[in-house]
Amino acid sequence: MGEEPIQASGIADVAVQHPWPSKGGLSSIRRVVLDRANDFLTDAGFDKGPWLTVAFAGGIGAWFVLDTRWQWTALMIGSAIAILAGQAFWRDRDDRAALRQAVSAIALMVALGVIAIWVRSEIVGAEAIDRPSVSIFEARILERDEQPALDRVRLVLAMRDAEDGAARKVRVNLPIVKDNAALTEGASIRLRARLMPPAPPMLPGAYDFSRAAWFKGYAATGSVLGDIEITEPAAQSDELAETQRRLSAHVRSHLGGSAGAIASALASGDRGGISNADEEAMRDAGLTHLLSISGLHVSAVIGAAYLLSLKILALWPWLVLRVRLPLAAAAIAALTGVGYTLLTGAEVPTVRSCVGAILVLIALGLGRDALSLRMIAVAAMFVLLLWPESLVGPSFQLSFAAVLSIVALHNTALVQAFLAPREESWLTRSARRITMLLVTGFVIEIALMPIVLFHFHRAGVYGAFANVIGIPLTTFASMPLIAVSLFLDLFGLGSPAWWLTGKSLDLLIGIAHFTAEQPGAVKLMPDMGSGLFALFVAGGLWLGLWKGRVRLFGFGLSIFTAVLFLLKPAPDLLISSDGRHVGIAGEGDELIVLRESRSSYARDNLLEIAGMGGNPVPLSNWEGADCNRDFCVVTLDRGGRNWHIMMARSNNRVDERALAAACDRADIVVADRYLPWSCKPKWLKADKNYLKASGGLSINLANERIDKVSDSMGRHGWWRGEAD
Repeated sequence: MGEEPIQASGIADVAVQHPWPSKGGLSSIRRVVLDRANDFLTDAGFDKGPWLTVAFAGGIGAWFVLDTRWQWTALMIGSAIAILAGQAFWRDRDDRAALRQAVSAIALMVALGVIAIWVRSEIVGAEAIDRPSVSIFEARILERDEQPALDRVRLVLAMRDAEDGAARKVRVNLPIVKDNAALTEGASIRLRARLMPPAPPMLPGAYDFSRAAWFKGYAATGSVLGDIEITEPAAQSDELAETQRRLSAHVRSHLGGSAGAIASALASGDRGGISNADEEAMRDAGLTHLLSISGLHVSAVIGAAYLLSLKILALWPWLVLRVRLPLAAAAIAALTGVGYTLLTGAEVPTVRSCVGAILVLIALGLGRDALSLRMIAVAAMFVLLLWPESLVGPSFQLSFAAVLSIVALHNTALVQAFLAPREESWLTRSARRITMLLVTGFVIEIALMPIVLFHFHRAGVYGAFANVIGIPLTTFASMPLIAVSLFLDLFGLGSPAWWLTGKSLDLLIGIAHFTAEQPGAVKLMPDMGSGLFALFVAGGLWLGLWKGRVRLFGFGLSIFTAVLFLLKPAPDLLISSDGRHVGIAGEGDELIVLRESRSSYARDNLLEIAGMGGNPVPLSNWEGADCNRDFCVVTLDRGGRNWHIMMARSNNRVDERALAAACDRADIVVADRYLPWSCKPKWLKADKNYLKASGGLSINLANERIDKVSDSMGRHGWWRGEAD
């Protein structure tokens, strides 16, 4: 980043130096545009570091958005042409060096981003099984994840298909009552299980498990039926995984209930013991980031290790005279951070935080600025090189958005002046720090809200207030107390420390539940759509990566996108990919559903995409529906006209003539089976044949707009929808 912010007068000067030509044709206009662009980059101090990472991420994102191999190839060819054209047109123009460098570097990184994710997909992607099946097979355990809150153990297995002998990686759930301590990594087993292909999104905008499973290499998921036979015990256990489980069990043995589950998550990264109620309360209170090992936790561990080692090493005179203690302490802290990252599972936020913290240590050791945008860019590039698919996941987006907003805020001249040292009382200084903490919390909440709404369709409103207490409580009380408790346990003296730990975590949980239960604490919104989300991201990056007044363009873009989002109409009709579940919104405060589902999966998806809460109302109990054993018919007034919708409730045989006559009267027919050719509704026939190609549907009747799951899938390997 440039050191000097761009000023409005600078832009005016550029305009004076390069006035728009009244004559001269397109070549003159092109020359002026290029000169102005070059001057803008020069004056703004274009810093390639952060923007190169953005371009690399842009290439990855484009691969997900574009549909086919030809489009991916065309983008790389276009990037190569941009590089060659820039060098050819401007090789003799030293006055456009900034523009030439920017175009060439960004085009190169876009192409490299496409290559990185394409190669990653080809290497790790696993084709799903063709259909659900129940079979007996032999396998070897690759991973074991204990989830006591859900009464199950999750196993990742390597197996061979009984039909074609192909090696497959599958994930199965085992009821905890049938668990066996010998079911550890490396053990060979024989089991009977029901396996299914990883599920695509149920509705447009819903969670895409098929994509996540593709990059994890899962060909199927399912559940174990009966007992598991151990054919060969593990030759040697996975020491890291076993250490994590022992540590988690040790923590829960000293602390029960919710406090023990959260303490286990903070100590080992094991979140399997956290109940759904506590998870939801933490999420709605804006505190869920405290449950995922990320920047806060890694920074606390590394910071504590740095300070502690610095104090201890200072007691050794021989070392003090021969070694720079800050460098030695930084090395110890870095090793501590790496160990904590590996112990807690090395998830994306943890790796990002560890890399960032190590970069801070290096910067401190070299006397450089520790908190900079370049540091964030290097950490992001490191993660994207290893796991490029993480770009489209909420974990990566939330983690880097939070850090970027903090660094961008604290690098502004206004904040630096506000926090500058001065002669004042400790009370005034404390009030200043608390005010800054609250402002930072607000900025983070605003930065994260579009991401949370895009992925989860709900966001906590009071998170900034909860974090003012929650973050210091976790950083300076709960985590140090856990560390002290574990240390004292070596001597059998940890009970008092565990009691204090439990009280601090009970307070944290109480804050979460209190905040989440306040009126208006949770904002529910319908699906945002990838287009609006991309505009939010562009505005946020522009606002965070430039300096001076030019960054206000990003703020304006974000405001404009927020207005578009608020004006975007909610869907009227939601249809699941199998046609069994239909949601009708806009008829009061409650969602009306075709079927009452025994599983919360369908209900939660319908409510989330509709942006509604509460309990759905069965269509058969709604006074506006006319239902019999086989069909329900409703009439909705949308866009100044009545829409007649007919939905199948059973698979009973129906007289074809009667069905055809009913279809003629309907605008939309929905069925979870094949409908005959003679069924011809006026606008849409969403039967099994149609939904196989489209996936789930989100329909706005007033605009006559249909959004399909298939619209965002293209020809990627994880999409198994039939061609149109």
